[in-house]
Amino acid sequence: MTPNEKLKEMGIVLPEPPAGVGAYVPWIQTGNLVITSGQLPWKDGVMAFGGKCGSDFGIPDGYQAAKLCAINALAQISQAVDGDLSCVKQIVRVEGFVHTAPGFRGHPDVLNGASEFFNHVFGDAGIHARVALGIDEMPLNAAVQIVVWVEVA
Repeated sequence: MTPNEKLKEMGIVLPEPPAGVGAYVPWIQTGNLVITSGQLPWKDGVMAFGGKCGSDFGIPDGYQAAKLCAINALAQISQAVDGDLSCVKQIVRVEGFVHTAPGFRGHPDVLNGASEFFNHVFGDAGIHARVALGIDEMPLNAAVQIVVWVEVA
């Protein structure tokens, strides 16, 4: 099953790739690598998950925020490969930043929302290296932000 077919099976329609909110591009390609800028949990032009994990919400909502970031990142990647996600050879690295309250230690569990999404869509090609960091402030009060490195054909 192709990645596009997997998304359809999951009932996921990729959104329009979110535009950058600063002086940068949402993704860039160098050689066979596509690297996204930080992707936030936007849904229909609205920040779907704002606030801090551990005070404003818990791991389940953080997981959903990370998954939404991954969907937005995949929309960027899809744009880079002209819609043919079969061009993705490997999700190489996911860098995850979780907006956290003091004492929160569930960063890996939150970021599994993105990782498990990529693993499901791409199978073995979705298995990646990852960074999971907690930070005390986030642009636009977003709950999660991810950056994705992808090898493409």
